Amino acid sequence: MWREARLGRGAGPAGRLVECAPGRFTTEVTRLAELRAASPGALARPAGKKAESERREALTPLAAVSAREPDRMRRIVFDPEAPYHAPRRAFVRKETAPVRPPPASSERLGSAAKTEPVADAWQEPQGPMHRPGRIPPREASMNAASQATSEAPEAGAVGTDDKPIHILWINAGLSCDGDSVALTAAMQPSIEEIALGALPGLPKIAVHWPLIDFECGPVGGADTFIEWFFKGERGEIDPFVLVIEGSIPNEDIKPEGYWSGFGDNPETGQPITTSEWIDRLAPKALAVVAIGTCATYGGIHAMAGNPTGAMGVPDYLGWDWKSKAGIPIVCVPGCPIQPDNFAETLTYLLYQAAGSAPMIPLDDKLRPTWLFGATVHEGCDRAGYYEQGQFALSYDSPQCLVKIGCWGPVVKCNVPKRGWMNGIGGCPNVGGICIACTMPGFPDKFMPFMDEPPGAKLSSTGSRAYGAVVRKLRSITADTVDKEPKWRHTGRELTTGYRPRW
Repeated sequence: MWREARLGRGAGPAGRLVECAPGRFTTEVTRLAELRAASPGALARPAGKKAESERREALTPLAAVSAREPDRMRRIVFDPEAPYHAPRRAFVRKETAPVRPPPASSERLGSAAKTEPVADAWQEPQGPMHRPGRIPPREASMNAASQATSEAPEAGAVGTDDKPIHILWINAGLSCDGDSVALTAAMQPSIEEIALGALPGLPKIAVHWPLIDFECGPVGGADTFIEWFFKGERGEIDPFVLVIEGSIPNEDIKPEGYWSGFGDNPETGQPITTSEWIDRLAPKALAVVAIGTCATYGGIHAMAGNPTGAMGVPDYLGWDWKSKAGIPIVCVPGCPIQPDNFAETLTYLLYQAAGSAPMIPLDDKLRPTWLFGATVHEGCDRAGYYEQGQFALSYDSPQCLVKIGCWGPVVKCNVPKRGWMNGIGGCPNVGGICIACTMPGFPDKFMPFMDEPPGAKLSSTGSRAYGAVVRKLRSITADTVDKEPKWRHTGRELTTGYRPRW
């Protein structure tokens, strides 16, 4: 349509504004089409187009175009300045996208621009969208973009001193990517608030996370995702926080092959193993964060009988390991993680990097103390039933779930208090038992999941004994306080104990 507008007003009505009532649209379009069909140039235009097509075919046969098209596409994929990549890269890096000047008329229209338009007596309606001399919308927008770019400061001129903190996220450990998926539900704060810097005082960040990153090309391509990790290794994006998702397999226990990899080595074409990436990046990271129980303590993949020798990040790097900034490994366990727990931990580390927070407080298992300092039982809505010796024997009961497999009294987790999404949900809150998925001994020490925990037999027996007495005493107290005071009555006598002075 834009091309036809450039060729002259003899262009057809397609894409034009038809000024009429909605009920008359079909009639009006039919009238305009008939008017055009009856114009002197109606038959000459198809003939002219056919002649132009034959001329182009003679110069460059279609078969030749098809043969060279793969080479052109390859150049586009691997050229970082190709129009396909430049806007995407600018969007991801929050830069001003380079705007190329509009091509010359001859470039846009080919030889057709050099030929005179076919005479045509048909004239389109003269409406507000089709004033004579009006610049076509596409050309106007391109001109405006060019002018804005020329007036704006150069890319990187604003905020050059505000170097971003990069977040390099490796999800190539042994995992199901459930922690990445869970994190999309974070609300306090949300991933959008962190990535866009919506929180006051939060430093500027650049997130390189496989789940959301726009740069997803192959190694060596123009928008390769893995290149950011090579830059981290070379020290080109200091500082960065390394996030690891999934347990770390032992690559030394087999003669060949690999358990898990993340991208390819450009020199060999072979996968780079997850453990090798940790060896390359951990010494240069501002902080190393293990997300999810698989990454923190090994999780499901590290249970007895596994063939991979899987382990958590602290097992691989060492429990006393510290980053170059003196920060220990930060573990946020969960299968999957409670989304707000990780979002809050990451936010804390970013504030610490900005000098706005002290050293992150961790317990002896490297968990943030304010998140994992209390047990499930201490924050559970069902805890009152426990002390009264009232235990559920089926999952549809509101009473304590210890007798049917809940490990809440000994598990460090805040899900009952925090909920799951926006304060709603959480295992025992919705009738599910706690299977201890945040604990280092998960899953082996807590299986089979539906059986009563061994320690619960003694504690529940004692609770039932004194719970009966507690319930009786509380029932007496409840009967007393469940009545109004006797002085609330009608009549002329005041019995509240007040001595009237009238």
